[in-house]
Amino acid sequence: MGISDGYDPDGDHAFPDERLDEIRTYLDEDEVVGAYLEAQNVNPVDRMQYNDHGTKHVGIVRNRALQLYDLLKAGGVAFDGACGQGLDEADEPVIICLAATLHDIGHVVHRHDHPYYSIPLAADVLDRILPEFYDPAPAVRVKGEVLHAILCHHTPETPLTLEAGCVRVADGLDMERGRSRKPYETGRRGINTVSSRAIESVSIRPGEDKPVHVEIGMTNAAGVYQVDELLKAKLDGSGLEPYVKIVAVNVRDGDNIVERIEL
Repeated sequence: MGISDGYDPDGDHAFPDERLDEIRTYLDEDEVVGAYLEAQNVNPVDRMQYNDHGTKHVGIVRNRALQLYDLLKAGGVAFDGACGQGLDEADEPVIICLAATLHDIGHVVHRHDHPYYSIPLAADVLDRILPEFYDPAPAVRVKGEVLHAILCHHTPETPLTLEAGCVRVADGLDMERGRSRKPYETGRRGINTVSSRAIESVSIRPGEDKPVHVEIGMTNAAGVYQVDELLKAKLDGSGLEPYVKIVAVNVRDGDNIVERIEL
């Protein structure tokens, strides 16, 4: 699985990472998971001319979800998903990793309402994988938390845990230009496609007034739609609002319609 820069599996983290490393490696080597990540791109990309939702997208979302989690932990934020189920702190990143990896597999059925299709498919995968790492009772609890995060990444259902919130926001942070290449080249020049091509970079780092600072570089004012309409919808109700500051800045001279916006 291609993972973008940001979260470093070999770096020092603000949380116990041994269990995460074991499960992340298992996922990356699992043939069924790999097959889903490839197959789930056919409906949205090849048949509907949407952006990539396959291996590359999943790698970016997983990376950024874990990066958000790591920065929030370093900032002293207490997570509530695994804890609320009586699980260990080490299970928090496991829940995020599993949910981020499996969140879009429902695309093998259809793009529309895909989170609802992801639930039974992911449940089957989890029933096979989790017994390798957990006894039955904790496996059920981890499974429930993962499915909750998958459901809430792209539906009206409100995330009830910060783990789910990390997956939801990370999904919205896969927005750099080039991610809209196929729909743009096939003639889909709507606001979503054009605005996504205006996003040059996404940077996630420790913040000053909040634990997480996300800076989005735009090349023109069209990028405002990606930030103010799409990403804001992911952040609102995620539970991460008090802890994440999002700033979009115009990085190209000559387009001064919008210099900077903050969420």
